[in-house]
Amino acid sequence: MTEALNAGRREERLPPWLRRSLDHESSSRTRSILGRHGITTVCCEARCPNQSECYARQTATFMILGDVCTRSCGFCAVRKGLPQRVDPGEPERVANAIRELALAYAVVTSVTRDDLPDEGAGHFAQTVRKIREISSCARVEVLTPDFHNRRELIAQVVGSGPVVYNHNLETVESLQAKIRPQADYRTSLGVLETVKALDPGMTVKSGLMLGLGETLDEVRRAAADLRRSGCDLLTLGQYLAPAEGCIRTAEYIPPQVFAQLADEFKALGFREVFAGPYVRSSYHAQSIFSS
Repeated sequence: MTEALNAGRREERLPPWLRRSLDHESSSRTRSILGRHGITTVCCEARCPNQSECYARQTATFMILGDVCTRSCGFCAVRKGLPQRVDPGEPERVANAIRELALAYAVVTSVTRDDLPDEGAGHFAQTVRKIREISSCARVEVLTPDFHNRRELIAQVVGSGPVVYNHNLETVESLQAKIRPQADYRTSLGVLETVKALDPGMTVKSGLMLGLGETLDEVRRAAADLRRSGCDLLTLGQYLAPAEGCIRTAEYIPPQVFAQLADEFKALGFREVFAGPYVRSSYHAQSIFSS
């Protein structure tokens, strides 16, 4: 990166600010509940580095529509290929797990399902409605694929009543073809615009990964584009290659740079910018929403 971001380190060994201990014992109850209900989480499938911490707090990001994605994003550890049939009982199982975990705030995401006529939008909406029915006190944040910015599909999810609609831009425009070869920068911005057009009161959220080889000016342009598209909440986190075969981390960004960017981007009008090396799209999602 250029300017202040060239303070980032390009090395194989993790720098001190990225080293942390894991607490597997405190997360056992969450794992047990998720296993009993047959729940898939992006925490596990994407090998999130915050999994142990979040499970210890008895929270998780629920991943619906199976665990096989039809796209082959270079940053993601989720399996790629031909997905399974959609499980009609999944929305109720997710809702029951949320009730047993006593969650006041739940994040629901999914693999991308380009193989389905509605790309999974109907199943998404059904899951949100079932959560609201069974766990009426729980607020729901959705983190969706792009649905090719098909307004009628996005409308199904918006109409189901989530409090936050999240769709991640992931990276700057110049790296999209490398990082998300089956996605598109402008399409993702269009998703956010569509959500705001459908429901101007909806809280819209997106996220960027840093350390993929982008420049500071490119990050600034992406943040400005997100704000113009109606994004209210922005997350910025360090990309860490989750598995062999994924795109390698190009640079480790120091915490002070994340703090600098958060201050800069708040001035653009975002309601909140949550930035840091271990920040992920749904990390401390309830706190970000309530800020």
